[in-house]
Amino acid sequence: MNDNLSSAVRGLNIFIVDDVHELLPQELSEVGHHVLYLPNATRADILAHLPEQDILVIRTKTQVDAALINVGSNLKLIARAGAGLDNIDLDYAETRGIKCINAGEANADAVGEHALGLLLMLLNNLGRANNQVKHKVWLREENRGTELAGKTVAIIGYGNTGSAFAKKLSGLGVKILVYDPYLKDFGNDFVKESTWEEIVEEADILSFHVPLTKETIYYLDQTKIERFKKPFYLLNLSRGKVVKTIHLMAGLQNKKVLGCALDVLENEDLESLNEEEKEVFAFLVSGENVILTPHIGGWTKESYFKISRILLGKVLTFIEKGE
Repeated sequence: MNDNLSSAVRGLNIFIVDDVHELLPQELSEVGHHVLYLPNATRADILAHLPEQDILVIRTKTQVDAALINVGSNLKLIARAGAGLDNIDLDYAETRGIKCINAGEANADAVGEHALGLLLMLLNNLGRANNQVKHKVWLREENRGTELAGKTVAIIGYGNTGSAFAKKLSGLGVKILVYDPYLKDFGNDFVKESTWEEIVEEADILSFHVPLTKETIYYLDQTKIERFKKPFYLLNLSRGKVVKTIHLMAGLQNKKVLGCALDVLENEDLESLNEEEKEVFAFLVSGENVILTPHIGGWTKESYFKISRILLGKVLTFIEKGE
């Protein structure tokens, strides 16, 4: 057991620097820990309070880089209230002996449902038709849809969200191919464990559910897009930089990509776009076969609670085990 933890299993300093369900700070306080909850904390606030903290709880807005980690001289745990850990310098945290955890299970159903909704919108022109009717434009033939049944859906990444999406699809008459180089023997009655080459040959729909890592950054680029045997629809509910968006734009222009639904963008601060990003964003906004949502795939009332409940359990387990 970590000596620092064993001497203070009750009464650790826990710093929560983003908005979470009230369950998390309340329960941690009730079992005897000292919780500093600053949901609107700036980086300056974090740096000011971090030296005396044992546990740091973050969400998305905080970049936990080496400089910040160095200030946290007592840090033993960094807990992410969500799925991805790409805003944490994991390698540096490891050198400091700091464990990093997340609550990836908590929003899996939310992401799976959001992905299914986006896919049905794409195939049935629901976004476009909705906007047209609201402007008193009644076009039926122009909005003739495409049925999902009989299509081949390729899921990249079979973690919490990828497997949840597959489960949502399982009763809809589709063939599901899954590529995940880090997992083995996960196939079942409705999912086929596949290679990238099989996906390139068969996919009608491609959906990304992967973390942002050195291996996945700009994973889908022009070279990979052009290799697909059939024109396909694209979903991205992982991280914006998994897809090289300017190459996606080219794929949409030459109809190699039939349409796309993006819950994430390379740069989600829309006020800070550079000239190339502005050009790509304008193209996406103008596309009738493009659906954009503001990174809300895992953002439901239920997941807001579940994230805090699951993270609470993991934090308390870490404290009890002292490792």
